[in-house]
Amino acid sequence: MHKIQKIGKTFSYVTPVSLTDRPILGMVVGNNKTLMIDAGNSEDHAKYFIKETLKHENAKPDLVVLTHWHWDHIFGLPALPDTVSIASSKTRKEMEKLLPFSWLDEAIDERVREGMEIEFCAKAIKEEYQDHRDIQVVLPDVMFDRRMEIDLGGVTCVVQHVGGDHAADSVIVYVKEEKILFLGDCIYPKMYAEKVHYTMQEILRLLDELDAFDADTYIPSHQRPWTKEEFRQETDKLRMIAKFTDLCSGDKQKITKEYQNYVNRELKEDELETIAYFVNGY
Repeated sequence: MHKIQKIGKTFSYVTPVSLTDRPILGMVVGNNKTLMIDAGNSEDHAKYFIKETLKHENAKPDLVVLTHWHWDHIFGLPALPDTVSIASSKTRKEMEKLLPFSWLDEAIDERVREGMEIEFCAKAIKEEYQDHRDIQVVLPDVMFDRRMEIDLGGVTCVVQHVGGDHAADSVIVYVKEEKILFLGDCIYPKMYAEKVHYTMQEILRLLDELDAFDADTYIPSHQRPWTKEEFRQETDKLRMIAKFTDLCSGDKQKITKEYQNYVNRELKEDELETIAYFVNGY
């Protein structure tokens, strides 16, 4: 199921679980303070990560940064009562909207019917919370607008709002000394929509912003970490499909043909899926 992995001297993370939509959680251990990245999709998720990390690091989180408002990144916050939580102002506003919600099956199903919730998330919530459903939305303690730097003692984390199609409030965490860029979900398409989609302008703006960071390791929340070369391949795919979407005026067949000529091989499933997302957003 889960595994704790370490990158460099100060950064540990827990691997994701797709069935219950548990994302990667990160821990940056400085000489003076420890920063956790994302609170997890449940108290069990957060507690598991902290317990397992303690075996290796002997450090509990003093601070936790939320990368965006989606349930799988915030529902573990009640398990961190002594930890100062940090989020963008936009994230807090989105979390406030969740406060009146009931998380009983019937209420979740009703929100799926109304288009407020997506089927995938509804299933994952029911899977994660089989035994009990005492979900509490706890609002963050500290808000920022654009960018903040956190000195943990010997290691610095830059927390920056970058937005993106997936969630307009997305922030990334750059662990300077380790050259690790924690992407959260920012590079993924928009899920809370009639059709899952990317928009050309937004993805190109986002990629330009991410390119400004000098990183060797990139961490997307629901996959394994990427090397610099793997990240470059991923962003090249997104840039080129965005370009062909524009040139072909959103015509799926034409985009597919142009991109196939560009890579000079049969297209992989994820490439065809990405083309469909750009067509949906055109």
